[in-house]
Amino acid sequence: MRDYLNEMKSLPKNHEFFIGFDSDGCVFDSMEVKHKECFCPAFIKHYNMQPASKYAREVWEFVNLYSKMRGCNRFWAIDYCMKLIAQRPEILARGCQPADTADLEKWLAVESKLGNPALESYLEKVDSPELQQALAWSKEVNARVKDMVHGVPPLPGVKDVLAAASQKADLIVVSQTPLEALVREWAENEMDGFVNLICGQEHGTKAEHIHYSTENKYEADCILMVGDAPGDYKAAAKNNALFFPIVPGKEEASWAELLNNGLNKFFNRDFAGAYQQQLLDEFDASLPENPAW
Repeated sequence: MRDYLNEMKSLPKNHEFFIGFDSDGCVFDSMEVKHKECFCPAFIKHYNMQPASKYAREVWEFVNLYSKMRGCNRFWAIDYCMKLIAQRPEILARGCQPADTADLEKWLAVESKLGNPALESYLEKVDSPELQQALAWSKEVNARVKDMVHGVPPLPGVKDVLAAASQKADLIVVSQTPLEALVREWAENEMDGFVNLICGQEHGTKAEHIHYSTENKYEADCILMVGDAPGDYKAAAKNNALFFPIVPGKEEASWAELLNNGLNKFFNRDFAGAYQQQLLDEFDASLPENPAW
């Protein structure tokens, strides 16, 4: 059995600087195809939302693509979606009811490695039809992703950033995607050679990825997280690290800014302060807190 914790803790320090990159929606423009063609159809199927599929899809896409919850772990997404579904009369009027999430919330409260292996292990000790349903959904999602998501290249500018950054920084992938998919997608695009480690949901939370990979190795202003979701920023902030946002809808411009200005400011240790705040303000304005319905 792989020792995911030791993989992070034993990561060698080869440079003064460290950069973590989120993958889906950040390096790859894959969020839309994964959620619209894989996650959401399986959600409608397993949670019996067929009579109200239009509205269930709106809820799923708001949570996972178009709100400040964007990029959250898939099991948290189920919890968030059920709470929103309970507030939508259009869904309730069509005879659909939000699933109970009490058991899911108990598991989410005690587990940080939010993937199928951890859930399967938990279900060996706990009898929960609710969690069995979540696991069946999650397994179908993985199968759909493996079948559907191929040939998605990195966003323009990504490889240039990785090539430049790897000269002066130790790079890793910081993601809540299952490891199998991450390894396949980075290798498929010949980018795995730029990074020292690929961390997926099996390694724990994004904050844990950063913490265990950098602990007692780098100064705080020498650690940067690059991501497209508020959860990426929170993971960086929890570690007192810097954050460069890839703004949803402005991905190409964001990568160009990182290449042309952001990396230099980071390596010159001039990133914190006014420059980072300007980036954060634009990022915060790009995603709403509440749905329009």
